[in-house]
Amino acid sequence: MPIGPLMIEHRLIERMIALLKKESVNIRSTGQVNVKFVLSAIDFIQTYADRCHHGKEEDILFRALKKKELSLEHARILRELLEEHAYARQVVGDLIAAQERYVKGDKTTVDEVARLMDMLVELYPKHIEKEDKHFFIPCMAYFTKEEQENMLAESYEFDRKIIHEKYGKVVRQLEEGR
Repeated sequence: MPIGPLMIEHRLIERMIALLKKESVNIRSTGQVNVKFVLSAIDFIQTYADRCHHGKEEDILFRALKKKELSLEHARILRELLEEHAYARQVVGDLIAAQERYVKGDKTTVDEVARLMDMLVELYPKHIEKEDKHFFIPCMAYFTKEEQENMLAESYEFDRKIIHEKYGKVVRQLEEGR
């Protein structure tokens, strides 16, 4: 089923969220931001959780579901999931801005960095539970076996392209002096 890889990806995202929780506590206890950790966490969330994982959900599964006549409950959950993806992107954008101000010497952002990390820690477990336990499996009933196989193949192709997309962006940014 095309949801199998998505559910496996959830386990890795959960591990990163546990690390964010631990680091948030550390930031509060030390009053310092581990910039290397925050940058790695941002990269993971932007590239893996959002671009790769949410990308497959939105560009493959959710796109296909929007062509189906969903129950009111599934339509509501789909809207919520999309809103939560947008919320996560906003929080990560705010986290990027806060850590950049910290790096430039604004130590007043320490609490903001921890708070933004906490917002992600609060969001992701509930979001993942909603997908895994209340949405993914029941939604497979909307698709034929062939449609499911096609979505799975499309997911594998999507994954294959991600590495080229990511490092193409890295090179472009370096060329632009960023």
